[in-house]
Amino acid sequence: MQAGIGDPVRRKEDLRLVTGGGCYSDDFNFPGQAYGAALRSPHAHARIRSIDAAAARTMPGVLAVLTGQDAVADGLKTIPHLAGAGAPPDVVLKNRDGSAVPVAPHYILPADRVRHTGTAIAFVIAETVAAAKDAAERIVVDYEVLPAVTDAKAAVEHNAPRLYDDLPNIMIDAEVGDAKAVDAAFARAAHVTRLDTWLNRVTGVPMEPRAAIGIYDPATGRYTLYAGSGGIVRQKHELAAILGVPSENVRVIAREIGGNFGTRNSFFPEFAMVAWGSRRVGRPVKWTCERHEAFVSDYMGRDLTVSAELALDADGRFLALRSSNLSNVGAHSGSYVPLIKGVGLATAGYRIPVAQINARAALSTTVPTIPYRSAGRPEVIYVMERLIDKAAQEHGFDRVSLRRRNLIPPSSFPYKNPQGITYDNGTYRVVMDRAMELGEWKGFKRRRAEARKRKKLRGIGLCNYVETTLGYPRERADITVHPQGRVDVVVGTLSSGQSHETTFAQCVAEWLGVPFDDVHIFENDTDIVKEGGGSHSARSMRLAGIVMGNASDIVIDKGKKIASHLLETAEDDIAFAGGRFTVKGTDRHVGIFDVAAAAADGKSLPEDLRGPLDGSCDETILQLGFPYGAHVCEVEIDPATGALDLVRYTAVDDVGRAINPMVVDGQTHGGVAQGVGQALWELCSYDAQGQLLSASFMDYAMPRADILPSFTTDISEVLTPTNRLGVRGAGEGGTTGALGAVVNAAVDALAEFGVSHIEMPVTPERIWRAIQSAKK
Repeated sequence: MQAGIGDPVRRKEDLRLVTGGGCYSDDFNFPGQAYGAALRSPHAHARIRSIDAAAARTMPGVLAVLTGQDAVADGLKTIPHLAGAGAPPDVVLKNRDGSAVPVAPHYILPADRVRHTGTAIAFVIAETVAAAKDAAERIVVDYEVLPAVTDAKAAVEHNAPRLYDDLPNIMIDAEVGDAKAVDAAFARAAHVTRLDTWLNRVTGVPMEPRAAIGIYDPATGRYTLYAGSGGIVRQKHELAAILGVPSENVRVIAREIGGNFGTRNSFFPEFAMVAWGSRRVGRPVKWTCERHEAFVSDYMGRDLTVSAELALDADGRFLALRSSNLSNVGAHSGSYVPLIKGVGLATAGYRIPVAQINARAALSTTVPTIPYRSAGRPEVIYVMERLIDKAAQEHGFDRVSLRRRNLIPPSSFPYKNPQGITYDNGTYRVVMDRAMELGEWKGFKRRRAEARKRKKLRGIGLCNYVETTLGYPRERADITVHPQGRVDVVVGTLSSGQSHETTFAQCVAEWLGVPFDDVHIFENDTDIVKEGGGSHSARSMRLAGIVMGNASDIVIDKGKKIASHLLETAEDDIAFAGGRFTVKGTDRHVGIFDVAAAAADGKSLPEDLRGPLDGSCDETILQLGFPYGAHVCEVEIDPATGALDLVRYTAVDDVGRAINPMVVDGQTHGGVAQGVGQALWELCSYDAQGQLLSASFMDYAMPRADILPSFTTDISEVLTPTNRLGVRGAGEGGTTGALGAVVNAAVDALAEFGVSHIEMPVTPERIWRAIQSAKK
């Protein structure tokens, strides 16, 4: 089958997955394996006075009970989370007092105290899962319960409970921008609009809960971890650091991931527990997370408190942005990346001359937050788009004209925003107009009038967004052309549903001129994958495209040298196209697989051309990518009950070149569903004692197919000049644009009552209360 860049070819992965041929983490099993179960803290904050595991250790089938004291005795280190307090080319966050940004440690089993409900404090290994669970219940823990603090605003108060004796609760207190220029702009502004809001905490609830098997080989001193994640190379280095062994002593294997969205990108304590536990008991150790465990121990996302002001002149031109962004990072420094990326994009795709952002990160007695789909960008885009609608409502502007007047025009690119981030290019207004056209914006008044006849409130919302993509900057590809008519591509990304087996194969098939079905992608085993950053921040196609393209060029250049010998002509006379090396101006040619066969045979070739026909590229790429788009959402509300129906949704996203438009549309659909879920239903809710009140599907509301409309999606393809494919990234945009579009639509529906804002999730109760309050 021939398929190349831009073709909407069906996914290679699907046949395997829909016929039960997939292999998820829980599908791995080995002879003689034992099973692990974690005992978890019922308290959000408590000192561990003692752990008595004597009764548990004597129970039938129990092989070991491991605690934090055992981990200390064995020399295990803390999890080396890539917190990322600011590395070029992102905005660098430095504390205003000049102090270094600290990192709150994360032990796989704490020896001193627990800092969030659900923390694993003991790990039982037994012959069966049931035996491990029964033994865990026999462990007696003496706790000294301490005050909890779950809200970031409360955590930064001077009298707040301290999570660490040697660390403040405030991890970052930084300021970005020109405060004097911003003060001057606000002083001369004709209009100022303010928004105080909280971006609700959510969790990823992936389809497959986490699972892992650890195997230690005493003969070689080598550990093997089978676990789905966001990137196997990173997990390899992190596990080695925790165990205190060289990286070459660790192998990580992952097949199907079962859903990620960023929640699997950071290292989990249980992954080290099974590897360490295998060494302790001399057998493979398997652990599978149960759904209730996942709710209290999976890393979470969002949780940003914002107070923002937008200054405008009399004509509605934006003069300045002032914002205070407070990130709740939870009990440990899992990641500061959402805060950092949000600061960099706070002014979105608009011409705002000056900005000042106070960026803070606070510890709390909650599960750590990490980058969750489009880390940090949905939050600040939401704030900007709500500010614009609020400014239009308060000061008499048309909300569409206000956006059109202030969007960055194509003539201004490359454009450096006031935070120091330089956008590459784009047609922001064109994309917004296209979204409004597909969303039938002009016909909305008619639809609103029709809804009134049915005693329904109808609202329409618009959201423009711009993204930034990079993530871990190093990536590698190794390409080998085999004589048997097969091309193997080893790359350091890791698909968790992004269709790498299909889209990567499309690129290599086009570059090398080989059948699409002959290209095979490998990214699942660190014994094969030498380097790479995994999949996050829409980096996979951008960075893999660069290194795969360069590796393909090396293959072709090497092939030309070999073909020149086979065709008995000078190398400069050889042209390559369509999988064939041809003598220019003649019909004499040799195919790429024949060249690979000659190289493997090597008899008629110089020594340096013998061996496999292959090419490798390992690069560190610091160039950011900037996807952008516009979403239009339409809702209907029953004023009597507050019930909201999402009736129309339109998304136009510019991803640069769309390698496979069908895959891009699918990613947009999934991203929109996640964004809508946060806007309308999802909430990780803690009480004052730090207990998670939304720890099951009875309490945590998820978007379902039957409550979402059919999405209208379109792809804009303005190629970025920053990479050979022109790719910007396609994995995050659906989510980034959804929050603002949905809430703007809901507020528009309620505008006749004078409602100017409503917090997420926009539940029927909140809507009903907003209506009742407005009536009073």
